[in-house]
Amino acid sequence: MYVAKVPNRGSPPAVLLRESYREAGKVKNRTLANLSAWPEARVDALSRVLKGQPPPAADLDGAFEITRSLPHGHVAAVLGTARQLGLEGLIDPVPSRHRDLVMAMAVAQVIAPDSKLAIARGLRDATAASSLGEVLRVGCCDEDDLYEAMDWLAARQERIQDALAARHLAGGTLVLYDVSSAAFEGRTCPLGAIGHPKDGVRGRLQIVYGLLASKDGIPVAIEVFAGNTGDPTTVASQVARVKDRFGITKVVLVGDRGMLTAARLREDVRPEGLDWITALRAPQVKKLARDGDLQLTLFDAQDLAEITSPDFPGERLVACMNPFLETERARKRESLLTATEADLDKIAAACARARRPLRGQDTIAVRADRVLKRRKVGKHFTIAITDDSFSYARNQDSITAEAALDGIYVLRTSVPPGDLEPAGVVSSYKALAQVERAFRAFNTDLDIRPIRHRTEDRVRAHVFLRMISYYITWHMQAQLAPLLFTDDDKAAAQAARQSPVAPAARSPKALAKAAAKHTPAAVPVHSFASLLTDLATICLNTITPADPALPGFRLVTTPTAVQRHAFDLLGLSHRLGTA
Repeated sequence: MYVAKVPNRGSPPAVLLRESYREAGKVKNRTLANLSAWPEARVDALSRVLKGQPPPAADLDGAFEITRSLPHGHVAAVLGTARQLGLEGLIDPVPSRHRDLVMAMAVAQVIAPDSKLAIARGLRDATAASSLGEVLRVGCCDEDDLYEAMDWLAARQERIQDALAARHLAGGTLVLYDVSSAAFEGRTCPLGAIGHPKDGVRGRLQIVYGLLASKDGIPVAIEVFAGNTGDPTTVASQVARVKDRFGITKVVLVGDRGMLTAARLREDVRPEGLDWITALRAPQVKKLARDGDLQLTLFDAQDLAEITSPDFPGERLVACMNPFLETERARKRESLLTATEADLDKIAAACARARRPLRGQDTIAVRADRVLKRRKVGKHFTIAITDDSFSYARNQDSITAEAALDGIYVLRTSVPPGDLEPAGVVSSYKALAQVERAFRAFNTDLDIRPIRHRTEDRVRAHVFLRMISYYITWHMQAQLAPLLFTDDDKAAAQAARQSPVAPAARSPKALAKAAAKHTPAAVPVHSFASLLTDLATICLNTITPADPALPGFRLVTTPTAVQRHAFDLLGLSHRLGTA
């Protein structure tokens, strides 16, 4: 800011408080206040302060008052990115209050995940938690307005997802698909049901949702199912979505072995002419080894090989050996065996104690069976039970047979050899980790829980809003990677990976960044959440002069070097929506 004296024809020069800023590479100026009515001494004092010089006296004391400061920088970053991505036009080409409310909920879920009640409170003028409500002009909304906007969004979900698919799944491409669950609050929504919990919350009603993503992990479509829906059951609707709604002519559907089962491939995927990549289950791998189709000597000099088996006619099987997975499986098995032995020792001690010993063959067997089933390692033990004794021993032959296949997994695919080499099959299947990371973000970073809505449409709209928020987050993290702990040198990371079977490696640049907690330019490194917190210290300030004859004005905090760098990476101005 600076004080400028502007010639005024036929009158004394106008004294203006002005601000210069850079926008789209150009320096611009704007007037904040007219100070012509101020005494010369006060104007001089203000000018000296703005230049970093001490005022000659306390002439400015009480001249201005900051009447409100709203966190703004994180709003400018997230909302600006959403607009760069064209989300407003995807949601609805016609501007409307409903569209603004949907944008407000999507942005709020990135910067401060919370309930609709809390989001509405943070948007309202009187209780604003940030500048978001003011920038989008929704400062007079309440939670009922947000619920109405969710209903409005639900009717547009299919069209929005079609547009995202056209953007990210054009032509022939890999389509990643996976399923997760989220605990549900309340008991009235028909979607809430007891099922297999994938989020670790047991004994609660839940929903199941399936996410379609591009090969890079960009979310494209999401569908919500009842909480007791099995993973394979969700495949048919996704196949129809990809083939019919998205109109993709050549698709490779990538899914895990629990979802793309033999029945689903036979009944849903093959009839639609889709190619696919999945993995064999452990019993199927054991049978390949037992029948001689999988020779363990294949891995003496290589870590992947293509094999065939009459059990899978017309399919390609890619056998992989991961030494890191081998070590981890051995460690985990030993840990489970040790923990099971500790529980079995308690049963043996209960049978041998002098006071109230455990008696009865059936009673002892029930307790032993419960222990052996708990960690699913019963096959590795032999037990002897009488009416008054219990003993056990490790079945070393069983342990050795299982250990022989440690680190080995087999992928199966219908993709012809000319379209995808074995290493490409492995890399494509490993891309499912991108979807798994998306689910972790859904259930943690974006706080898909708790789900408190009572109707099916509201629950589906709630989950879809989270997908839109994650879509924004994904692109922001990609653009801000140089400032985050994220690896921003993918080419070097790929070069450091000795084999597609080996675990993903981080680039030397990313390792150095993580160790030093600074970039090579000595800029502090952030997580995505901490960077948003840093950007939130850029405030939109309302300043009121003490002289009632002078108008108030708005002033945005000058960003720090790190904050300016973040906005440069995003290609945005920190003054978004304040001009």
